[in-house]
Amino acid sequence: MTQNVKETNLQISGMTCAACATRIEKGLNKLAGVESATVNLALEKSAIKYDSSQIKVEDIENKIRDLGYDVVTEKAEFDITGMTCAACSARIEKGLNKLDGIVKANVNLALEKATVEFNGSALSVNDIIKKVENLGYGAQIKKDTKEAVDHRQKEIEKQKRKFIFSAILSLPLLWAMVSHFSFTSFIWVPDIFMNPWFQLLLATPVQFIIGGQFYIGAYKALKNKSANMDVLVALGTSAAYFYSLYLSIMSLSGSLHTVELYYETSAVLITLIILGKLFEAKAKGRSSEAIKKLMGLQAKTAVVERGGMEQEIPLEEVIVGDIIHIKPGEKIPVDGRIIEGQSTIDESMLTGESVPVDKKAGDEVIGATINKNGFLKVEAIKVGRDTALAQIIKVVEEAQGSKAPIQRLADKISGVFVPIVVGLAVLTFIIWYFVISPGDFPEALEKLIAVLVIACPCALGLATPTSIMAGSGRSAEFGILFKGGEHLEMTHRISTVVLDKTGTVTNGTPVLTDIFVEKNFTENDFVTLVGSAEKQSEHPLAQAIVQGIKEKGIALKNATEFEAIPGFGIRAVIDGKEILVGTRKLMSQHNVPIANALSKMDGLERAGKTAMLAAINGQFAGTVAVADTIKITSKAAIRRLQKMGLDVIMITGDNQKTAMAIAEQAGIEHVIAEVLPEGKAEEIKKLQAQGKKVAMVGDGINDAPALAVADIGMAIGTGADVAMEAADITLIRGDLNSIADAIFMSKKTIANIKQNLFWALAYNSLGIPVAALGFLAPWLAGAAMAFSSVSVVLNALRLQKVKL
Repeated sequence: MTQNVKETNLQISGMTCAACATRIEKGLNKLAGVESATVNLALEKSAIKYDSSQIKVEDIENKIRDLGYDVVTEKAEFDITGMTCAACSARIEKGLNKLDGIVKANVNLALEKATVEFNGSALSVNDIIKKVENLGYGAQIKKDTKEAVDHRQKEIEKQKRKFIFSAILSLPLLWAMVSHFSFTSFIWVPDIFMNPWFQLLLATPVQFIIGGQFYIGAYKALKNKSANMDVLVALGTSAAYFYSLYLSIMSLSGSLHTVELYYETSAVLITLIILGKLFEAKAKGRSSEAIKKLMGLQAKTAVVERGGMEQEIPLEEVIVGDIIHIKPGEKIPVDGRIIEGQSTIDESMLTGESVPVDKKAGDEVIGATINKNGFLKVEAIKVGRDTALAQIIKVVEEAQGSKAPIQRLADKISGVFVPIVVGLAVLTFIIWYFVISPGDFPEALEKLIAVLVIACPCALGLATPTSIMAGSGRSAEFGILFKGGEHLEMTHRISTVVLDKTGTVTNGTPVLTDIFVEKNFTENDFVTLVGSAEKQSEHPLAQAIVQGIKEKGIALKNATEFEAIPGFGIRAVIDGKEILVGTRKLMSQHNVPIANALSKMDGLERAGKTAMLAAINGQFAGTVAVADTIKITSKAAIRRLQKMGLDVIMITGDNQKTAMAIAEQAGIEHVIAEVLPEGKAEEIKKLQAQGKKVAMVGDGINDAPALAVADIGMAIGTGADVAMEAADITLIRGDLNSIADAIFMSKKTIANIKQNLFWALAYNSLGIPVAALGFLAPWLAGAAMAFSSVSVVLNALRLQKVKL
């Protein structure tokens, strides 16, 4: 991504169906400076990449509003300090209004207050405070002023009020309609309910006040040369209402003796559609439960040292470098480093490990984990959007907002769906009016209305995104973070899993296991010199040797000379003695005879250990061995992958013997050993050339190229940040069982999407002919249309109950 290319997520309100999402997407993608835009109907969110040198967020928001929709914003008030005159307030106001994501900022000098309306997806409260501080002033959010009301909840309440009002007015019309059937003629109906003008009085508010949203939506869609669900509803209900109005007026002249009106058709249709929207909004709200759960893990406040005093502040106001006091039982507010105290920390929310981890001064802690027993002082290292939990939330949000390739079919269909339906409705009217029931206008009109109403692209538009939301959200609860819908879709196709050895199959922390000393040397002298030489090296194997020797209580010395020889070992001078520790080749280069040690070395390597030879003053002195033990869950997890029909391969830079020993312990049959870091990506390409869909699983910096090349890259969450950046899936818990879990969740989600698409397409394929043939009354068609969208969302929500 170039320097000027940025990303933003905008919350959009006012979408009613898949055609709306498609229209916004097309409109945004036409804007100069917008590189890509995707719109998710279920989440009511857009993800936009744009060139900030060509276009601003405000321009994008204005385009969305021009298309007939709105962008949801947040509002917060800040206390501002340091202002002395009107120029100060003007400067802050101007500075804030230049920030990408600010809708409007007003600064009041007299009240020393700033009121800011902003896009919460693009900016945080902390970003606003930082901007004011950069301008040379102070800012603090006013307590209880940030508007955090869920816009979806507000919409639900609004639709609920509309439904109640509409239902009350429609009930007498429905009562009158029910009595028309021969088998219900015994039902008593008040005479006034049959009066055309009373029916008009009831139906008009429903048509234009409650149904006003459909007219507005239809007008905006048609103005932008498009069509959506609102067009179908507005056409269908208007036909019924205005035809009934025409008949009512004609009855005044006496030209019509009996009047069969359709006021109840339009009113009941609108009521049922509003009810369907209400159910749909509630169900869609449940699909974002994963994000709510993750956000609920965060602490709300933090106790910090400022000005020599303790003070409790909102989490948003914590800055890097703050010293935070954390009592036993409290949540750690942000990512940081312990500077005082020791305790055990419950990290189960992140790692899935139920056993608390011991922490002391110098150790790092993660925000939202729980301090179990000791008092801690922690220096804040990462705050706000940089914390581990915030990054997890961001990944989940991006995955839920992304599109899976399988959705392209639904997008193509929904783009042309409404015009085709209008054409079919008109054709249905013509056939009924001229062929089936010649001259029977009410009959033909009823069939036209039924076709218009039963066909709605909502179910088709919701089929994929709701499943992606539910599937990726449920996966996150299991510690599996899919970075996008395309990765969630691809994972179920994996046929081969390639596992990096160190830190993936094994624990990644080698320990000293064996020391063999030649007769000419004492063990104490040998380990002192070898440990002192290795102390200067940063290599993990060297650190394992040093740690193991220190645990024997031996004091190490400082080297006067030290040289690391990459790929061979080290050379050091201690107390005037030259020490060599490393491979056979290192010994050979320095003409050290090692013939007697080779059989022992082979035996250690066959046991999965890494053996290193040591020489003192050119004479072979002994052998040390370290081993990286496999994780206790690796063997069972690999067996599980094999039972799923997957080919499991281990890849490593270690020598063949050590690699084979580890593979044997883990139950892996295929091994690629002695591979240089840059060679791992080439090995992945070779497997892909054989037609295999390859998942690469790794945790180190040297795994990043292979993770990027693989069809699916999975990074163990306990590993390096760069590996996680290159990967498509992050497995937070570091357990290989998560690989099988990720594939299982992918299969479940794709199966769910296919079910949704099948029923959405089948519903419309069957529903339109049934309505055209006259087997569905308009009000039944409306109920069926509402039910189709709700049923698709509810089916997707079953993913939230999946158990591993």
